[in-house]
Amino acid sequence: MYEILAKKELAPKIKMVEVYAPEMAEKAQPGQFIIVIVNQRGERIPLTIAGCDKKKGTIRFAFNEVGKTTKQLGFLKEGDCVGNITGPLGNPSEIKNYGKVLCVAGGVMIAPMLLLIRSLREAGNTLTIVMGARIKELLFFEKEMKDLSDKFYVATDDGSKGYKGLDFLKEILEKGKFDRCIAWGPVVMMKNVSEMTRKVNLPTTVTLTPIMVDGMGMCGVCRVTVGGKMMFGCVDGPEFDGHLVDFDELISRQRMFLPEERLSSLLWEIRGGCTCGGK
Repeated sequence: MYEILAKKELAPKIKMVEVYAPEMAEKAQPGQFIIVIVNQRGERIPLTIAGCDKKKGTIRFAFNEVGKTTKQLGFLKEGDCVGNITGPLGNPSEIKNYGKVLCVAGGVMIAPMLLLIRSLREAGNTLTIVMGARIKELLFFEKEMKDLSDKFYVATDDGSKGYKGLDFLKEILEKGKFDRCIAWGPVVMMKNVSEMTRKVNLPTTVTLTPIMVDGMGMCGVCRVTVGGKMMFGCVDGPEFDGHLVDFDELISRQRMFLPEERLSSLLWEIRGGCTCGGK
């Protein structure tokens, strides 16, 4: 059992939780993830580590309340306990001085990207940071990102704040000379960014945490084609070369169980909603 020491709402339905997990805090690195099980009857969900404090023995992770399990997790309060957490898992991000780095963070992945950006800044990189969301109300950590950036941009799908969409990146990529791009966010966003950076031959790293379940290479759900070869998001990643990922196949597989996921969430809400599964 992992006690929740702090909980904060970053944006509507997006929450960050800090739990006491000293062994994980000692080893956690940017880019790695954990597997969270809310209770003994719960499913496994992957969440990218968004922070750690070795002195306090804590780790932080953020989640978006979109399905049954994340809604259950959102019900928990400070002082409650998460049933089980496994980690840190996956290969950590490669942190070094690349030179000029373009960082693109979208949605709930803004939270773990902030941890990575701090490490990239400490390594001496010059950072151009782009953060985006569907609407302005879903943006968070804007000041923190801006303070760490050399150039900073905001984008929303509806244009309610900053640029409308990410098409403006084409001009930035044409004018600027970057040494690396790192894109973390929704799969469709990472695909679009990778297509833009491919045209200027800019090495691009994406994270495929969103397609995982087991997190240890046993279930096979996170199979992904990278450079024509089948790989596993959890043990071979979660970071991959965005120019080699078969995003069309990935998106198709990601949508396979959407009806079941929506039904599970709806039934849970009908039954009253609680961390025990609604019973």
